[in-house]
Amino acid sequence: MSETYDVIVVGAGPGGYVAAIRAAQLGMKVACIDDWKRADGKPAPGGTCTNVGCIPSKALLQSSENYAHAGHGYAEHGIDVAGLSIDVPRMLARKDKVVAQNNDGILYLFKKNKVAFFHGVGAFAGRAGDGWAIEVAGPGAARLVGRNVVVATGSTPRALPGVPFDEERVLSNSGALAIRSVPARLGVIGAGVIGLEMGSVWRRLGSEVVVLEALPTFLAAADEAVAREALRVFQRQGLAIHLGATVGAVESGADGVHVDWTDAKGGAHADTFDRLIVSIGRLPRTEGLDAKSVGLAIDERGFVVVDESCRTNLPGVWAVGDVVRGPMLAHKSEEEGVAVAERIAGQHPHVDFGTIPWVIYTSPEIAWVGRTEQQLKADGVAYKAGSFPFLANGRARAIGDTTGFVKILADAKTDRVLGMHVMGTMASELVSEGVMAMEFGASAADIARICHAHPTLSEATKEAALAVDGRTLNL
Repeated sequence: MSETYDVIVVGAGPGGYVAAIRAAQLGMKVACIDDWKRADGKPAPGGTCTNVGCIPSKALLQSSENYAHAGHGYAEHGIDVAGLSIDVPRMLARKDKVVAQNNDGILYLFKKNKVAFFHGVGAFAGRAGDGWAIEVAGPGAARLVGRNVVVATGSTPRALPGVPFDEERVLSNSGALAIRSVPARLGVIGAGVIGLEMGSVWRRLGSEVVVLEALPTFLAAADEAVAREALRVFQRQGLAIHLGATVGAVESGADGVHVDWTDAKGGAHADTFDRLIVSIGRLPRTEGLDAKSVGLAIDERGFVVVDESCRTNLPGVWAVGDVVRGPMLAHKSEEEGVAVAERIAGQHPHVDFGTIPWVIYTSPEIAWVGRTEQQLKADGVAYKAGSFPFLANGRARAIGDTTGFVKILADAKTDRVLGMHVMGTMASELVSEGVMAMEFGASAADIARICHAHPTLSEATKEAALAVDGRTLNL
């Protein structure tokens, strides 16, 4: 006998579980299906973000940053640390505990909001009246019927052609989060978010880290001034970053991973690494859905085809998050999940892709929202720019990290904020002021006139806004 629901969500990552909760809050009968599991077989909702992405990586970044501070930063505060060592298994155990707390938190939220959870793989089984039949295979095996179905199945790591992940020597983001001891030499293919964050973790703990990036420019999506300064800082920290690198043969053996590569000038290199992290992008996950059996449209890159409202080509079927177009960001997925739930309920929400923030949780952090200077120039937009360095910020000096700056870009005629770019301590938190300003159509002068508490890092944002008009107070 099939149980009928107003909404069935396939996938409990950031987009899926939030969509399920919001739909339940709006009075709908909701089920959510997810197949992630812990080592003991228990359900682990939260998707890539919670299990092998955002949450565990931030836990390791925090642990490695604490280690780096203890070894190099505490002395100037009068704190001497003798006999410093790192217990990697204990560090990983803490990471796993943080992940489990988030898994359990989602299960609690499902129970609180009366969302029925099914542990397994959900697949389309055809039409069922005015809804869709969904078969659940796994521990929570069942046949469900949903008047609306939200596909939120996420993404999987892209492997090098002919070089599968073994998660022992050749690692995806998952394996990179579970290295049991500090590798002497770590190779990283791809200088994107995952590559830089994981490279930073193990570099701080003592690895010699070599990053091979195919593109000739560093962080091409970021503002040029930020990317230029970030490259300088990361190289000074010890990350060996090679741009324009072409990777050739990759062979995994008992003594490590052998990588042949060519540099931007055509020079041939042969390196051997104890571990190799491959972070060259991610692919939408649609296998197991039986999408073809019901005619769900998938594009040539494997993404579920949706319109601007996340509707697919099938009536009552929606898709959100990494499995559809747009940036593969957890917070983008959440916003889409909420919007779809509200649309199903007859509301008219809006998601502005132009104000979705981007963050790289290295040290220093890098964050931005809106357009870069190079984008504005390419589009022929007349703009004004204002920057303020953390070197001139009192709180940054007190913290002991004055690396980086805040930059604000504004329309030359209207002064409306077009972008905010931050590199420095807590950039991930500071960028939210830029998001808020852009959502409300604020001008740089609006930010400049707001009283910011002293001493705070956010004063650098105020000063950058003042700089747009050439009137900084502390520089």
